[in-house]
Amino acid sequence: MSLQATINEEIKNAMRAKDAIALEALRAVKSAILLALTDGGAKEELSSDEEIKLLQRLVKQRKDSADIYTKQGRADLAEPELAQVAVIEKFLPEQMSEEQVEQVVQSLIAANGFSGMANMGALMGLATKELAGKADGKLISGVVKRLLS
Repeated sequence: MSLQATINEEIKNAMRAKDAIALEALRAVKSAILLALTDGGAKEELSSDEEIKLLQRLVKQRKDSADIYTKQGRADLAEPELAQVAVIEKFLPEQMSEEQVEQVVQSLIAANGFSGMANMGALMGLATKELAGKADGKLISGVVKRLLS
């Protein structure tokens, strides 16, 4: 079943359960999918890579919003954003732990002979391509910086 069909089914379930937070998050995902389909021409469906990127972008937007609200002392606004993150993350593949990311980055360093911060850009390119959809960009960046310094 495609992501779009799954989201439509989950919207129905959220409406039946009267879950306003889940409904809002799912409608945002549906809207983003429809925008992506019409944006890139008349596509019938998004590829799984495009779906993952779209979901990751939505999660990042909500996490950033929650951070801003928290810094401003508005926990009442941050909580619904984080609740929506939890709903959207159900549709993402399981994320790798920091240790798993570190193992992948170390193998890339060994395979390519990288050393020092001068190679950070090249290593980040390889690592993000290798870990696409499996790990957050901030986590990858932190591990790369730590291992190259």
